[in-house]
Amino acid sequence: MPPEERLTQVAIEDEMRMSYLDYAMSVIVGRALPDVRDGFKPVHRRILYGMHQMGLAHNRAYRKSAKIVGEIMGNYHPHGDSAIYDTQVRMAQDFNMRYTLVDGQGNYGSVDGDPPAAMRYTEARLTKLAGEMLADIEKETVDFGPTYDESDVEPLVLPAKVPNLLINGAGGIAVGYATNIPPHNLGEVVRGLLKVLEDPEVGISDLMGIIPGPDFPTAGYIYGTQGIKDAYLTGRGLLTLRAKTHIETDEKRDRDSIIVTEIPYQVNKAKLLEKIAELIHEKRIEGVSDIRDESDREGMRIVIELKKATIPLVLLNQLYKHTQMQNTFGVIMLALVNNRPEVLNLKQILTAFLEHRREVVIRRTAYDLRKAEERAHILEGLQIALEHLDAIIALIRGSASPDVAKTQLVAQFPLSEIQAAAILDMRLQRLTQLERDKLIQELEDLKAKIAHLKAVLGSDELVRTIIKDELMAIQEAYQDDRRTEIIPQEAEINIEDLIADEEMAVTISHEGYIKRHPVSEYRAQRRGGKGKIGMGVKEEDFVEKLFTASTHDYILFFTDAGKVYWLKVHEIPEASRTSKGKAMVNLLTLASEEKVTTTLPVRDFPDNLYVVMATRRGIIKKTELSAYGNPRQGGIIALTLEEGDKLIGVEITDGKSDIVLGTKEGLVIRFRENDVRPMGRTARGVRGISLDETNQVIGMTTITPDEEASILTVTEGGYGKRTLVTEYRTQGRGGRGVISVKVTEKNGQAVSFHRVSDTDEIMIITAEGKILRTKMDDLRDIGRNSQGVRLIDMEDTDRVVAVAKLAESDDVEVDADINGTADPTSETSGSA
Repeated sequence: MPPEERLTQVAIEDEMRMSYLDYAMSVIVGRALPDVRDGFKPVHRRILYGMHQMGLAHNRAYRKSAKIVGEIMGNYHPHGDSAIYDTQVRMAQDFNMRYTLVDGQGNYGSVDGDPPAAMRYTEARLTKLAGEMLADIEKETVDFGPTYDESDVEPLVLPAKVPNLLINGAGGIAVGYATNIPPHNLGEVVRGLLKVLEDPEVGISDLMGIIPGPDFPTAGYIYGTQGIKDAYLTGRGLLTLRAKTHIETDEKRDRDSIIVTEIPYQVNKAKLLEKIAELIHEKRIEGVSDIRDESDREGMRIVIELKKATIPLVLLNQLYKHTQMQNTFGVIMLALVNNRPEVLNLKQILTAFLEHRREVVIRRTAYDLRKAEERAHILEGLQIALEHLDAIIALIRGSASPDVAKTQLVAQFPLSEIQAAAILDMRLQRLTQLERDKLIQELEDLKAKIAHLKAVLGSDELVRTIIKDELMAIQEAYQDDRRTEIIPQEAEINIEDLIADEEMAVTISHEGYIKRHPVSEYRAQRRGGKGKIGMGVKEEDFVEKLFTASTHDYILFFTDAGKVYWLKVHEIPEASRTSKGKAMVNLLTLASEEKVTTTLPVRDFPDNLYVVMATRRGIIKKTELSAYGNPRQGGIIALTLEEGDKLIGVEITDGKSDIVLGTKEGLVIRFRENDVRPMGRTARGVRGISLDETNQVIGMTTITPDEEASILTVTEGGYGKRTLVTEYRTQGRGGRGVISVKVTEKNGQAVSFHRVSDTDEIMIITAEGKILRTKMDDLRDIGRNSQGVRLIDMEDTDRVVAVAKLAESDDVEVDADINGTADPTSETSGSA
């Protein structure tokens, strides 16, 4: 036949579909998912059976792992040696397996992530429990199938006496499926099985009274029971795991230490220590003086020494938050049921195992019955021979060959060919009286055994009794104490209960450094006093914001990217009055190029206060403050910005204020806050001012309708002017505004827009690094339609780039009333 006639036309999409389906089913059934009956994947099953065939029982000598891997790979598992060895190693690691199935000798790795020695250096044999997984396999209790090269057969499932799927768990990723079953305590699982045997209608809630939850080899805590309930009821749940710790106090040094003795399941201890050290180095966790690993063969012991005055429970809560000392375990109880992947609840897994044991017991009983009947048949023939001994001896002596003798025995006596062959094979010692009595007794015993085996095969109750007795024997031999402690309710540490509710002075510098210190460090002074140094800063930096807030208050950080982040005041590093504090970028998870534009202290998030925001392109938005009351570590969206736009100002209002926007071309618009309806947190907002393509908003403030404040506008040419807010008439939202300062070539465009009073001071910064500080009472109010007066002398090539209101410096007075709580709508809590 020509080659072209042997070709078959197939659509590529059909071929891809069928080929991928074949691959997917191969991975699902033959590699990644365990069988619900014995709880093993094919590779585990092949390793255990291969070692069993090699005679590596728990009471036999160890063999080299290289020999074991070679046998498994050559006879049963056609994959790489590393895949087989890695699986063998894991079955020997007591920190991975709740009940090890391989008894390893040599370096089998550690909880620190150290790799095992090469297979040529390690040895292994089966554990006693692994023998229970293989018990009675030679009695036709399970089906066998051909190996990959059809040179031999291998079991398709093991006749396991205990459900490995639960006691050791399972994990795997197939195509479109994943399983992640946690390990459990053997004694509890067996008691659960006995309960299902006793009452097949038992509910899962009753079973949870017997099996309260997973039991991990590394112990630790499970916090909360809801995840366990979800997993047992639906097959899916999320567990919160925590390290086990306690506090030790060194009385002589007056210092505490956090001692970690148990860590969550599958957490690498060495990497955990590296993470803690990294957090300490980055100062994301403060108050730790030393960390060391004192673990030895007696157990785990991680020592975290604390500095003086550090509250251990607060630091412990930070470790839980930022490290794997608190971890989650997503339970997916998925296994193969009749070669089909199914998500199972707890009772379904227990029931499936009991069905498997029922089949194993019945097949074992049938095998034992057949063997007993075969033996009884032979013994009955030998008994006939003893009754006619002289005639049979004479017949055998007179026969020409064994075949002739066998034929004559069958013809002359009521014997079968099997019985005749057994008579011919009988040794002369069996003719003694003692041996004749033993033969008769053995036959009687076999008849009783046969009757019992037939009764078992005819009675489901007897089968259940056998299963029950075997389970109780397993429980007696292998049960141990629970390791993982389950805390009934999520007992989160409430840091506010541990920290005094006291007023703090929070300072923020122009360069973005923040700190807090008790208000009590400021003594009350009369007006005109020199004040105290409030923040040590670099020469080009200065304190731009000062406000008081309770340690229990929140501070909202709004960024130019339209996001908002949270910090509790107590989470801000406490520092001395003369230190510069800590950079905000190290406290917040900001994106690259993202900058904080506004900080607002708030105590709570009521519905009757609003957050008003303005963007560079003139968009204004108002949202209820309560919408920002659910913090996330990575921040949340404060408003949705158009591409190229930025958030430039945020204030908290009572909903009855006027909003004032200023632009770089010297225009100002004032309109009622009521003109802006409240919107959702992620909304874009509405038009606040209409802008030309070259114009943009540079500042926003809010004022009460009868407020007597001034608007300060500063231009890049160094000119500035104060104008009373009453000079700006109220108009409709979205208008073009009125002139606030004349923008000419001489004074340049506006760069700053602030609400000020006579007691304020400002700091002016130029592009060439020149800094000028000036008081507002030196600048009188003038009309709108003017270019202002010169505030700073500069070179012709220089220009003003920033203006900030000064909050405090080394000679700023701190009044006695600083002990008052900051008003969230006051100027000191406005935009930077």
